[in-house]
Amino acid sequence: MGRLHCTEDPVPEAVGGDMQQLNQLGAQVERFLAQLSEFATTNQISLGSLRSIVKSLLLVPNGALKKSLTAKQVQADFITLGLSEEKATYFSEKWKQNAPTLARWAIGQTLMINQLIDMEWKFGVTSGSSELEKVGSIFLQLKLVVKKGNQTENVYIELTLPQFYSFLHEMERVRTSMECFC
Repeated sequence: MGRLHCTEDPVPEAVGGDMQQLNQLGAQVERFLAQLSEFATTNQISLGSLRSIVKSLLLVPNGALKKSLTAKQVQADFITLGLSEEKATYFSEKWKQNAPTLARWAIGQTLMINQLIDMEWKFGVTSGSSELEKVGSIFLQLKLVVKKGNQTENVYIELTLPQFYSFLHEMERVRTSMECFC
């Protein structure tokens, strides 16, 4: 992808995919933006304020999706944020209906952006350090081969043993989540 006038930084591959999706949605996006504008006018609220409300409203579902929350937990979060019980119940019911579809979609989007191709790992022991207590500590070096768009990229990570076990636990959670949707 070429350089942009607005930034000197290279454009991430994900942006190209987002633009392709936006091109496919064309009329739907136009209709949605028109509906938002009409809604703001009807309810005498500025588009900026409406945008802020929507952004705040999406905070809970976005976090709920990442943490696989139940409808009851979503409802509790909305109530904690100050939403009325009636509206929180409405959102939790919608969450119960749509969470599996949203989770599948999110996993698909994540895998399209950063697909893990290969992983290599090596254990090591620190033989020298400016900090005495670090000498002799066990660490793990990970080499992840990630596909970003049409290119592959090597990502190197060095983890302490506790960090590795935490990483392993998270990877097992991801695997379990993915198996639920297959």
